[in-house]
Amino acid sequence: MTQQASTRRPSPVSATVDFDADGVQHGFLKLPISTDISAWGAVMIPITVVKNGEGPTALLTGGNHGDEYEGITSLLKLTNALKAEEVSGRVIIVPCMNTPAVMAGTRTSPMDKGNLNRSFPGDPDGGVTAQIADYFTRVLVPMSDVVLDLHSGGRTLDILPFAASHVLDDKNQQRAALDGAKAFGAPYAMVMFELDAEKLFDTACERQGKVFVATELGGGGTSTPQSMAIAERGVRNFLIHYGLVEGEVDMPEGGQFYLDMPDARCYVQSQHQGVLELTVALGEAVQKGQTIAYVYDMTRSGAEPVAYKAERDGVLMARRAPSLINMGDTLAVIADVVERLEA
Repeated sequence: MTQQASTRRPSPVSATVDFDADGVQHGFLKLPISTDISAWGAVMIPITVVKNGEGPTALLTGGNHGDEYEGITSLLKLTNALKAEEVSGRVIIVPCMNTPAVMAGTRTSPMDKGNLNRSFPGDPDGGVTAQIADYFTRVLVPMSDVVLDLHSGGRTLDILPFAASHVLDDKNQQRAALDGAKAFGAPYAMVMFELDAEKLFDTACERQGKVFVATELGGGGTSTPQSMAIAERGVRNFLIHYGLVEGEVDMPEGGQFYLDMPDARCYVQSQHQGVLELTVALGEAVQKGQTIAYVYDMTRSGAEPVAYKAERDGVLMARRAPSLINMGDTLAVIADVVERLEA
């Protein structure tokens, strides 16, 4: 479904780059703010545009959540490395999409507690986070053909490295996104089920008919040499796959697993508060009925822990990172293994 153009006022965000000019430009998306420490201030979101002639436009984003570092770091590195002569078309790179959250190292913005990836399509008359979402929805996404949004687990999740697409009404759009998710070249590719997709950046892009690929590339609020290598190779693969740069897609040496998340039963959520013990490691196979975790009551000794069991066969593809857990927290995610794709 293609989203209709908004009749709201123009975005208050302005760009210091010319999206139509050839070459490499580094600048900012400037959002005016007025605070106790800066009466006439602005949120300054770094942006790089690399353009060379006619061709498709790719929008590459990191820092949708401020504590997810593979996307932020790999795209900052790309802004230094990508040359105009390498590109056929245009690459728009926004490494720190929610800059206030990135600077604070938090999932949500310290300015308004907004979760950017739960704020789309946004609002030019809303808070800072809603205004950022609105600019992407009404300015950057419409000028793009393909979108890559780089996520990882942040401080509260640890996740197998994968690239993902979604089930869509337009099967050609769905197929193009899944092909891109596989071509990203992470050890896992997935059709992902979202618990609530209505306000995601993903949905804002897909409703405009764009080919959208998301990733989860690790977690724990850090990055590793391994997760960074996957991110950097994947970004390059994405640009190659969609015809923006030349080269051969570089797939992982050990092959790739194709996973599916068909419904909400993939998510195992805690009904108790306490300390969490996972009994299965990331990437391990699980069977329906198998105990995968215990939650221990910390208010008294001698109490038996609550056992959590898998509701399906599959592989443990995500887990809660902190051991302290509250009611409603996702403690594990189990995905179906569809097939193994050889390198």
